[in-house]
Amino acid sequence: MNKARLPISLSIVLLVVALLNWYVISGFYLVLSNPVIIRSFCILLGVLIVALVYAIMRMRITGMTAFSKTVSHSFLILVITELVFASVLLLGDIYRALKGILMFVLKYDQFVYPARSIYVIELAILLSALCCVFIVYGIIYGKYAYRVIKHTLYFDDLPAAFDGFTITQVSDIHAGSFGNKKAVQKGIDLIKQQKSDLFVFTGDLVNNKAEEIAPWIEQFSSIKASYGQFSILGNHDYGDYIRWPDPLSKSKNLQKLKEYHVQLGFKLLLDEHVEIHKDGDTLILAGVENWGVGFGERGDIKKAFQNVKEEQFKILLSHDPTHWETIVKNYPMKVHLTLAGHTHGMQFGLEALGIKWSPVKYRYPHWAGITSFNNRYLNINRGFGFLGFSGRVGIWPEITVIELKKH
Repeated sequence: MNKARLPISLSIVLLVVALLNWYVISGFYLVLSNPVIIRSFCILLGVLIVALVYAIMRMRITGMTAFSKTVSHSFLILVITELVFASVLLLGDIYRALKGILMFVLKYDQFVYPARSIYVIELAILLSALCCVFIVYGIIYGKYAYRVIKHTLYFDDLPAAFDGFTITQVSDIHAGSFGNKKAVQKGIDLIKQQKSDLFVFTGDLVNNKAEEIAPWIEQFSSIKASYGQFSILGNHDYGDYIRWPDPLSKSKNLQKLKEYHVQLGFKLLLDEHVEIHKDGDTLILAGVENWGVGFGERGDIKKAFQNVKEEQFKILLSHDPTHWETIVKNYPMKVHLTLAGHTHGMQFGLEALGIKWSPVKYRYPHWAGITSFNNRYLNINRGFGFLGFSGRVGIWPEITVIELKKH
């Protein structure tokens, strides 16, 4: 973020937080009017805000530290639970206003604003407490609550030998965020248990620096598939989000990351393709460098499919789903299946009882799972790791298994 804009952004955030807390405290007065408790809460809030501002300033130099993570997560939990409380309180206040207006109209009397109901306040407290519990669960357990999600896709022109061929996809490892080797190993064991024919990784191996994956190479290099392991780069792999002493250091970091892909046993596809052969039939697997609206348009799909025939069955690895939306789904040469990641499902949302919602939908209309257009499929993996928010609530880390079937 631009230096000049940072203080302005912080000021706006702090103003919104101040107004939010004023509104929340006005609701609490109905059940908790002790001025000492209210003052103590205000003092603690002030200390937390000062600590947050300090942490943000330091992050530009030291990156994410244990202190900045603790402060930012405490602030996030506070604000989200207060937003839940304020939302319920606001609905109650709107109801009170409408009731007052209705009474005024019906009785042609003086307008009286009905008092707040203690039941509304108690409901707001209950929902806020539940929200807090869910977030804490997401920070402690949710980020390692790996799920295997399976899809079966049917194609008229799938080569016969690949009928029943399986692909395990993992995306967005973000190794720099991990801190629990035993928990991560559970996810790796789940990947290995799928025994898929092919393994693919669709970008964002690290947060910023190549060295972040070094402590995890032994674990992730144990992933094997009979037809190989392939990978691509994501937007975070280029080191674009931190300061480097000079361009050469940034370039060396990217080169080192590519070397780590080799150590992992991954064949890194950089605007290129390979042929997967099975019983005399061929499948084309291509991978592009990161191409995403607002995240750098490096990838070259034309180069990736150079010398590939129109009639051949094609799978593309492309980190950012906006590439599929913008180019791939209407590309003159049919790309049968595109595998992406990037969105993480924002690591927060609800997928249950037929509901599929995350705030990320306002940036990406399709943000997880399978979608299709004109017989061209896209799968967006929800991510294996996490970034920013050190947790997952409702959107769990994903291992995708896709089975190809011939109609």
